[in-house]
Amino acid sequence: MRKRSEGDLDGIPSYVRRNTSAYSPQQLPIGVFDSGVGGLTVLKELQQQLPNESFLYFGDTANVPYGTRSQAEILGFVRQILCWMTSQPIKMAIMACNTSSALALDEVRAEFDIPILGIILPGARAAVKQGKRIGVIATPATVASESYPQAIQEVNTTAKVFQEACPEFVPLIEHNRIREPETLQIVHQHLHPLLQQGIDTLVYGCTHYPHLSGVIRQVLPSHVKTVDPAVYITTAAKQELKLLQLQNGHAAQTTRFFVSGCPEQFAELSYQWLGFLPVVEKVILPELASPQSIEAVEQI
Repeated sequence: MRKRSEGDLDGIPSYVRRNTSAYSPQQLPIGVFDSGVGGLTVLKELQQQLPNESFLYFGDTANVPYGTRSQAEILGFVRQILCWMTSQPIKMAIMACNTSSALALDEVRAEFDIPILGIILPGARAAVKQGKRIGVIATPATVASESYPQAIQEVNTTAKVFQEACPEFVPLIEHNRIREPETLQIVHQHLHPLLQQGIDTLVYGCTHYPHLSGVIRQVLPSHVKTVDPAVYITTAAKQELKLLQLQNGHAAQTTRFFVSGCPEQFAELSYQWLGFLPVVEKVILPELASPQSIEAVEQI
């Protein structure tokens, strides 16, 4: 892994990485990022399947939700996050966000010198193995990108794909309104068009949505299977680490949590899914137009 220098990434600023001379590349953490708590579904799978790996989690809570933003905005956020993450440094980045994977993955893979994994293709491959009439619930930006239909039909041209944009889902989760009666009504409203199409499989096309799985299962008929891409991106990460000989043979370090918004709010919200109150730090992401120091403040 090389240190970035001036002129890299067409104007994206370089940063001096932390002194990690005591660590081999294999011992560096894997960076996992999302717009908020949604990526915790991916993190938990990674921790279970890769117990020797260390992780750095970032939630861009100052800019959540991503699903109603433009591609230019999403690409800018992802570049900022990866500039900061590579300055830590990390050995691999995982986009635990379908919107980012749909709108920014190809661009940043060409700009950064670490492996970067997106979540859509692993989810699409898993969906095709489950059924033939596949429903996808996702953010408006992911639906508009047509990323899931394209990925699914690349694997199986005979599969039928039906999409439904669910812009209310992420705010419901981020504001801890999962158990409110109104949430069940909203979920029913969005799943009804897909059920009318006779789907046999439902893909959670946003990493936030598994947090609503209890409500979603109340609406889905028992024969409709669900696909959580978080499970399958973990398998892809395991394969990539082995291929690149980046597997960690030492004890894992404690996962570090960072956000761009309020650390206390993220910690309290994530407690119900992590099972503990994490220590969360607020990060001021780099402005891409002018290099500046990265600050980590408000540790709790």
